[in-house]
Amino acid sequence: MTATAFNANHFGFLLQGAMWTLVLSLIAFVGGGICAFVVALARVSPRRSVRVGMGLWVQLVQGSPLLVIMFLAYFGLPTLGIKVSALAAAGASLTIYVSAYLGEIWRAAIQAVPRPQWEAAECLALSRTQRMVKVVLPQAVRLATPPTVGFMVQIIKNTSLASVVGFVELARSGQIINNSIFEPFIVYLVIAALYFALCYPLSVWSRRLERRAGSASAAPTSLSSHEPILTQP
Repeated sequence: MTATAFNANHFGFLLQGAMWTLVLSLIAFVGGGICAFVVALARVSPRRSVRVGMGLWVQLVQGSPLLVIMFLAYFGLPTLGIKVSALAAAGASLTIYVSAYLGEIWRAAIQAVPRPQWEAAECLALSRTQRMVKVVLPQAVRLATPPTVGFMVQIIKNTSLASVVGFVELARSGQIINNSIFEPFIVYLVIAALYFALCYPLSVWSRRLERRAGSASAAPTSLSSHEPILTQP
């Protein structure tokens, strides 16, 4: 008996998987972004114990494969009496992963703000919180935007690992279809095209932001836009 050929129903199932890929990516980016902000601030904290502690956390996460983190979340937590769904396990694992990498990106952006800007804010007798909110973070956001958008591409591609815990996203949808019709070339070619459709616009946007940021930093008046912030009483 011959297997059914790839058809519109299969393509619709892949589109549904792509939708869940976007949902999982959004969970990872929002949850990971909130945690990454905390990581970035802790990494530039004036307290050495906070910096060292968060640095160890970042090294631990970055030194652990995402696949292992997902296994720990999905198979390890139930042994402790904590039941988790595939979506919760994948979302939590990606959130942890994103927090470490995105936190380092944002930490580097904060530290890349020119030193005179920090010193000028101190001369105005601003508290550390005021310096961060009014002077440093607005400039760091501009520096961090291009690599952040570029990292979103990695988030989308890494959601494919969620298939190992049974979450049906795009890659897992393709596996299910291929196991029923045995047409791996067509199935995975369509999957690759869908991943490309999801990731390519973000890659283009990231490159445009990088060029725009490079042009702004090369301009002689690139820091003059922040002078009103530093010269107000």
